[in-house]
Amino acid sequence: MSILKNRKILLGVSGSIAAFKSAHIVREFIKRGAEVQVVITDAAKDFVTPLTLSTVSNRPVYNNFIEDDQKAYGVWNNHVEMGLWADLLIVAPASSNTLSKMVTGACDNLLSAVYMSAKCPVFVAPAMDLDMFKNGATTKNLEILSNRGVEIIDAEFGELASGLVGKGRMAEPEHIFVAVEKYCLKLSPLYGKQVLINAGPTHEHLDPVRYLGNNSSGRMGAALAKSAYTLGANVTLILGPTQADLDIAHIDTINVVSAAEMLEATVSKFSDAHLTICTAAVSDFRPLNVDTNKIKKVGKASKLTLELEETPDILASLGPLKREGQYLIGFALETQNGPSYAKAKLVSKSADAIVLNVLGKQGVGFNSSTNEVHVYFADGNEIFYPIQSKEILGGVLMSLFTKHFPLRNE
Repeated sequence: MSILKNRKILLGVSGSIAAFKSAHIVREFIKRGAEVQVVITDAAKDFVTPLTLSTVSNRPVYNNFIEDDQKAYGVWNNHVEMGLWADLLIVAPASSNTLSKMVTGACDNLLSAVYMSAKCPVFVAPAMDLDMFKNGATTKNLEILSNRGVEIIDAEFGELASGLVGKGRMAEPEHIFVAVEKYCLKLSPLYGKQVLINAGPTHEHLDPVRYLGNNSSGRMGAALAKSAYTLGANVTLILGPTQADLDIAHIDTINVVSAAEMLEATVSKFSDAHLTICTAAVSDFRPLNVDTNKIKKVGKASKLTLELEETPDILASLGPLKREGQYLIGFALETQNGPSYAKAKLVSKSADAIVLNVLGKQGVGFNSSTNEVHVYFADGNEIFYPIQSKEILGGVLMSLFTKHFPLRNE
């Protein structure tokens, strides 16, 4: 998941040979989950057609205050509404002429009027020939825009349309994406925060080949970890033994087996964490004695009696260690009396929230790609999320937690 998911992006395309790259820019922003609306100047239409941009954006492309087919109906393109709709305005390519209009406030085309109306962050990716880019007027215009808070995605060095070689070509689309994503990450409440998550099952060995455990896949915890990472957090995932393909190569992961190992790893990282989420399905009991050799059957009627002891309660162990500014969330799986048990755990384990799974419904719980949860907060708030994929739910829950807890406060 990209930080750009569900962002509303207004892409302004002005007159430059680099406009031919705008279709690729639109497509890639959409792949990242953004909505893209294109506004194009008359000069840009000499380099890329509105039909092309409309096709890749799946939206009409706007060019004038009143389009030719709207005149008879008195319909106009409301530049104010467009400016308010957008989460981001990106002018790429930004020609010398367009930059000048942005500086002076000239509103003789739809794009410049939208810029003047925009309340969102604005990016420009300049594109022009070498001498135009080096001209003092361009330098001053970029300086003025930067001082006004416009993000400048600097032009790059290379071969230009004139045949000259130098600085002035529009930043490559990939560099534009990186610049925009980095900016958005810095706005995230999780940017630079330490997030600690444990996930998966634990195995408590009876002998070298058998263990007590459960069917937890670790998918829910992995989904939360990936979502936090996408939102700019520094994530540590403590993962029990699972065979599921979790796609977490980019996540800092500590692999453990037993409840004792998971407790040790979680406690060792807890003091640095702003947000800790315990999703792991930790075995509640372990054999009091572990055989060094495989336990053999004695006969057909043989019986095996196991003496068990409780494993450490990781969530309860973390509660007393919590400092101001740290938030602790636990997951609970119940088969009965789920709400009352979840609310009791908020108190007994000093948790800030408990996420409840209730076993018994198809598609919910262990080793499933979907889940359904109730979230109970210590302040009394409750929220229910119906069955959906764990990947999506991970993003939904992480968004909920970042809004509910003041993670920017140290």
